[in-house]
Amino acid sequence: MSIFATSTSAFYERSMHSLSALRSQAEDLQNQISTNSKITRSSDDPLAASQLRALARADAVGMIDTAAANRATTDLNLTDTALTQFANYVSRAQVLATQAASTLLPAAERASIASELAQIHQGLVGLANTRDGAGHALFGGDSPGDAYQINATTGMAEYIGSGSAGQLSLGDGQMVSRSLTGPEFLSFKDAAGNSTDLMAVVKSLSDALAGGSASTAAAASAALGSLTNGLDAITTAQTVVGSRLSWIDLSTERQQAMSEARSSQQQDIGAPDLSSALARLQQLSTVLEASQSSFSKLANLSLFDFLR
Repeated sequence: MSIFATSTSAFYERSMHSLSALRSQAEDLQNQISTNSKITRSSDDPLAASQLRALARADAVGMIDTAAANRATTDLNLTDTALTQFANYVSRAQVLATQAASTLLPAAERASIASELAQIHQGLVGLANTRDGAGHALFGGDSPGDAYQINATTGMAEYIGSGSAGQLSLGDGQMVSRSLTGPEFLSFKDAAGNSTDLMAVVKSLSDALAGGSASTAAAASAALGSLTNGLDAITTAQTVVGSRLSWIDLSTERQQAMSEARSSQQQDIGAPDLSSALARLQQLSTVLEASQSSFSKLANLSLFDFLR
């Protein structure tokens, strides 16, 4: 009697173990198909799991680099737009200085030019304090406040930003400056070779014309050379900004290519062959159904069935 009990118990245990194993395999395949991943636990394939983790980390870093590149692109585009407006102001100031350089200019016209140059000076200061995408001074470097402030005594604009523009990482050790500091394009050499500032040139000419002194024509003539140098500095700055934008585009294309390569590698390592997985699942489902049916029939058999 004990032999029969032991054999029956072993039969049930073996059958239940086999059915559980088949059901577990089917569930694993269903999970692989639904998640499109053949690795549900690191223990399934430690090497592949490690490779997938490394690729996921690279993807996370790539997203950070892409976000930095997008921010740099936004700030540099803002910089380029502002530089164009700077150039427009300087071009208008050149026209006004040319008119003021005439000794035959009536006093009323000279006063009108002085007023417009004062407005241009205000516009230049406003542009110099343009804000970036984060609300900081675009031309103030890493300074959170304005880039320039007006000296209460002289009325001249003074730079109060930091020494350099912030840099952003593009990945793989590549860095790019997100903008320019004001002095990088607003400060230059005047016609006499002395260091000066574009806004100071415009402000000084405006004050001279407003004062109505006899030397205003000479001051306007001298200012023309400085304005030309200032416009050249702005043009050079635009070239620098354009080069940086091109570099970011190349870096973004490289990051995109690397992202696609990682995605393909992740697919090769972790994604199941859906056609094979579906066929295997169908096979396991058939085997499981047949095994359950056979177990049910065998479990209902009794020795008395054979004695009748």
